[in-house]
Amino acid sequence: MTSTSFLLPHLITKSAEKTPSAIALSAKGQSLDYAELANRVERFAAGLLALGLARGERVAIWLDKRIETVVASFGAPAAGCAFVPINPQLKPEQLAYILRDCAVRVLITSPERLPLLAPVLTECHDLRHLVVTGEVPDGPALAHPVHRWSDLLDAPPGPGHRVIDRDLAAILYTSGSTGRPKGVVLSHQNMVAGAKSVASYLGNSPEDTLLAALPLSFDAGFSQLTTAFHSGARVVLLNYLMPRDVIRALEREQVTGLTAVPPLWIQLTQLEWPEAIADHLRYIANTGGRMPLATLKALRERLPRTRPFLMYGLTEAFRATYLDPDEVDRRPDSIGKAIPNSEILVLREDGSVCAPNEPGELVQRGALVAQGYWNDPEKTAERFRPLPAGCRQAGLVMPEIAVFSGDTVRRDEEGFLYFIGRRDEMIKTSGYRVSPTEVEEVIYSLQRVGECAAFGVPHPTLGQAIVLVATPSPGQAFDQEGLLADCRARLPAWQIPAHVAVHDGALPRNPNGKIDRKELASRFQDLFDETSG
Repeated sequence: MTSTSFLLPHLITKSAEKTPSAIALSAKGQSLDYAELANRVERFAAGLLALGLARGERVAIWLDKRIETVVASFGAPAAGCAFVPINPQLKPEQLAYILRDCAVRVLITSPERLPLLAPVLTECHDLRHLVVTGEVPDGPALAHPVHRWSDLLDAPPGPGHRVIDRDLAAILYTSGSTGRPKGVVLSHQNMVAGAKSVASYLGNSPEDTLLAALPLSFDAGFSQLTTAFHSGARVVLLNYLMPRDVIRALEREQVTGLTAVPPLWIQLTQLEWPEAIADHLRYIANTGGRMPLATLKALRERLPRTRPFLMYGLTEAFRATYLDPDEVDRRPDSIGKAIPNSEILVLREDGSVCAPNEPGELVQRGALVAQGYWNDPEKTAERFRPLPAGCRQAGLVMPEIAVFSGDTVRRDEEGFLYFIGRRDEMIKTSGYRVSPTEVEEVIYSLQRVGECAAFGVPHPTLGQAIVLVATPSPGQAFDQEGLLADCRARLPAWQIPAHVAVHDGALPRNPNGKIDRKELASRFQDLFDETSG
């Protein structure tokens, strides 16, 4: 018997002990109860161990939302390994970078996706095994053994690795302000503490049905699984093509809780909602950026009895704050206060605490703070730092590591926090964090421009839109349509520039000789402003 949940798979096994016949997971017309889900997780873990994986080795998952995705995500940690969820919309070249960066040993994908991988897998020298969720398709021979999912589940049980809550459970990749995505290292403790904290303020219970509409490669998307399983609730996985699919799923599945990002909420408010949804949708939650007040108002008019939770968080600490629904009328522009079992500090650059309403950096401490960035001590040292002496209890010798968000906030006299802005140049679009450098690297690889700069500008529905300013390649005419066509072939939809501008002469530089993105961005701030005429 599992006395308590201190490892990630315990969230499932504990609920399986309490209510084995309760439905845990529904996807594509299939449903698993908690007993069967726990059984499949255990069998998948045995299959990984039969492949000879050592403790802490990485298992990547490149799938859409389906039952196998969930089983693998909890089965890899059950085997003492770490799962690496990869957004299914990423291109093979982007997938290969992640496989190389964290030395993935096993990649789980679908038969349909497997043929796309042949050109890139030869560069993934640490990869040892491929697992497909169906029959192995015919095609060119691959350099790695290919196993059927069902074969792994049929492996005999064997002794596993000893795992404690401080051990590695997952690596979630998130874009940085410069360069390639960074792998955020999460322990079992991080993920279990996050599940318990979020479930406590959302009031999740076995009567809940949560709709998992966000990608499971997002911390907020995966949170739909962890909070539900901790609470004994049911999760419905949804791969939607149109926002109307979300509305239909809410009605069909009698959903009680939905978490989404602002662009999706904006689209949903433009649709007709069946009146019956208001009878069972207990709460809605927003993450990934500030929800426009007009959108919030429209949602509340449609859902007068539904409680709105406005949240703020970062992958490096899962979730930071939420606004109590009872406070929404009084302060709808606030990101609220710290979630349970976490503390938020607002600090000056010298590490001292800011006065009320004084802008400062949001710093988070507690069990949800991640373990740094995978194999990147320099970037880890920038973001994960010891708490300043003035924020620590006197007499403690060992330093406590907190995450310094890079976001500027203020705290009012009553303790409520308000987001002001981001210190770096990250682009927040459609709920995604996009590195401008990553976009620029792809543009340069096309050999269609001389130089370029990507940046975000305000957009009424996306939060920010990506603008690209480029100079023509020497001796060539600038082919904007050709450039965008190549972008669509090489980048996921949310990384494709919404506007491309041609610049005559060299791009402006800052005093350090670098291209001045801020100067360029200032020229396009009103590009998508509908009132600017």
